[in-house]
Amino acid sequence: LSQLPGWSARPDGSIVIATGNDDALGVYTCTPYNSYGSAGESRPTRVLLKDPPAFTLRPKEEYFQEVGRELVIPCAAHGDPPPTVTWLKVGSAGKGSAQADGNGSLIFRPLVKEQHGVWECTATNPVASVSTATSVHVLGTSPHAVTNVSVLPLLRAANISWEPGFDGGYFQRFSVWYTPLVKHPPRAHHDWVSLSVPAGAQHLLVENLQPDTSYQFSVLAQNKLGSGPFSQIVTSVPKGFPVTTVPPEPPAMTMRVFLSPPQALTANETVRGVLLRWEPPAQFSVALSGYALELRQDRGGWEVLDRSIPSTETQVLVPGLIKDAFYEFRLVAFAGSYISDPSNTVNVSTAGMEVYPSRTQLPELLPQPVLAGVIGGICFLSVAVIFSTMAACIMNRRRAARIQKRRQGRSWGQRP
Repeated sequence: LSQLPGWSARPDGSIVIATGNDDALGVYTCTPYNSYGSAGESRPTRVLLKDPPAFTLRPKEEYFQEVGRELVIPCAAHGDPPPTVTWLKVGSAGKGSAQADGNGSLIFRPLVKEQHGVWECTATNPVASVSTATSVHVLGTSPHAVTNVSVLPLLRAANISWEPGFDGGYFQRFSVWYTPLVKHPPRAHHDWVSLSVPAGAQHLLVENLQPDTSYQFSVLAQNKLGSGPFSQIVTSVPKGFPVTTVPPEPPAMTMRVFLSPPQALTANETVRGVLLRWEPPAQFSVALSGYALELRQDRGGWEVLDRSIPSTETQVLVPGLIKDAFYEFRLVAFAGSYISDPSNTVNVSTAGMEVYPSRTQLPELLPQPVLAGVIGGICFLSVAVIFSTMAACIMNRRRAARIQKRRQGRSWGQRP
């Protein structure tokens, strides 16, 4: 064993091979012995080298697809023996209507809202199992339920916070619903009260609650397509004034946040798309987190085009607009959980605009209207030159003919 690097023997007689390679292949027997001799060797055992699974085709980290359409996510692996490829949605017992074909690809036909989430592809053979994950985002749906709802009881109030779920591809807003729990309600069902949450916020302070009374809280998300499911219900008891002769301390003053909208939003058409420029908010009491760009087409509803513009940027390029359409753009600023009012609105019409730039060099240097004017001018000038040349030739021929006639007339007059 000393001649084989990485090989060693344990006190119990086992052989340890640190790295499996071709040197380890073969048939092995074990012969125990002591001072009295040996009872013989063991039955032979064969060592074979097999390959664990390895992915030859991995899915992308994220997939975005409209609800109701087909989505195919590839996943393939090889090994010795060949591995089996399976798919499973993380955190769900079943796969719904999703199917895997013979190549290991996951097929959604059609894609539904419940298939949104993280999916895991696993390749397994007798040697080992390996896994890779991808996130499926189903667009064009109502919002998903918020998670991690927590309630902090305060003096005759409660602070509710949560983590938003996927917005379904549209801007979403939240509302907090609450109701008191009483032992003998005057009616069979107690009424729920709803409070709207400011845009962009993920918490809300509910005030004027009855002290030492249990309340139930839930959060609802909504977007342009409708409402998502209610979150799980959380029960909490707001605090009351302590029984003491010492007067309570006044509540701490909350800092008022100033966040004005972005300024001077302008739009300029370029060969690559529409370039938007703006100035940062004039007033803000907390550090800016970034900007969100909203647009609407042909006087429709406002939609969020980009919600992750860094706070250091003052311009953004919008490519790939639909030709012969009318767009409106506006910008909002974020500072933590606070959101500003929208900026001024700029209008952009793509009528006659080269939305998808040509790959030739000339259209990159000149916009389409200017290029068309230049080509038209060249054509008109060429036609004018041709007509002028033809007219000059005709006039010269007529003049030469008149001169020739005059000369002939003089020669006839001079004869006797």
